[in-house]
Amino acid sequence: MGFPSNGTASHNNKPLKFLIYGRTGWIGGLLGKLCESQGIDYAYGSGRLENRVSLEADIANVKPTHVFNAAGVTGRPNVDWCEYHKVETIRTNVVGTLTLADVCREKGLILINYATGCIFEYDANHPLGSGIGFKEEDTPNFTGSFYSKTKAMVEELLKNFENVCTLRVRMPISSDLSNPRNFITKITRYEKVVNIPNSMTILDELLLISIEMAKRNLTGIWNFTNPGVVSHNEILEMYRDYVDPNFSWKNFTLEEQSKVIVAPRSNNELDASKLSKEFPEMLPIKESLIKFVFKPNQKTAAP
Repeated sequence: MGFPSNGTASHNNKPLKFLIYGRTGWIGGLLGKLCESQGIDYAYGSGRLENRVSLEADIANVKPTHVFNAAGVTGRPNVDWCEYHKVETIRTNVVGTLTLADVCREKGLILINYATGCIFEYDANHPLGSGIGFKEEDTPNFTGSFYSKTKAMVEELLKNFENVCTLRVRMPISSDLSNPRNFITKITRYEKVVNIPNSMTILDELLLISIEMAKRNLTGIWNFTNPGVVSHNEILEMYRDYVDPNFSWKNFTLEEQSKVIVAPRSNNELDASKLSKEFPEMLPIKESLIKFVFKPNQKTAAP
């Protein structure tokens, strides 16, 4: 195959050119802006993921060095949508992702695939509050939502594609507090929130890392979260301290939450040590939140 072995940077000095799927999505849009700021040539794919011929045409036209998949169905306004649109969810999240991976493999290209870490839940071997996170090689144990079920299926199948870099994103957060996809924006707008420590992904820090991962030709599964966990209340306390001193919220239990949602939600800690070893400069979750999210949005006197 044409792609380099895992973890070897390209030595042919060929200028980078990224083909990105997910133009209208949150992560896809941010990736384009990062490429512009870094002077990396890029183009958005126009093909549908499940349409092999259209993907082959994109690759022939763009002639990329790397492909990024930030397209997928998460559901609007949330993953409960997937419970009622199962075929549409499969078409994009399973058939589409596998088709793109296969086309990239055939063309000798590495695919950076933004996947999900919402395929695990705390269990007896990984208890809440223990600091024992799920590792890359662990088998998913959460199938409570159809969305998570499809994502676990496709992750297992993608293990067979040596050209794919699977990034397990969780509860993504960015400094854009007006974006409705932002986990912080979501929970500040909820009437009530649960309060459970979770691994999360600070996009302002980690999307740059994903571009560097492409440059290093890294493949395989990666827990793509900042080290450590943070709870809903801890985030909302930071929001109150940095952004809105008058902000208040109410908590409710998982049992109470289950009455207002269709599908259960994943809560877990992912072990980020593999990513930290490759990128030792990556900040722990609470430090990253303050540096990349709350400091830039600060409207109060310093806490």
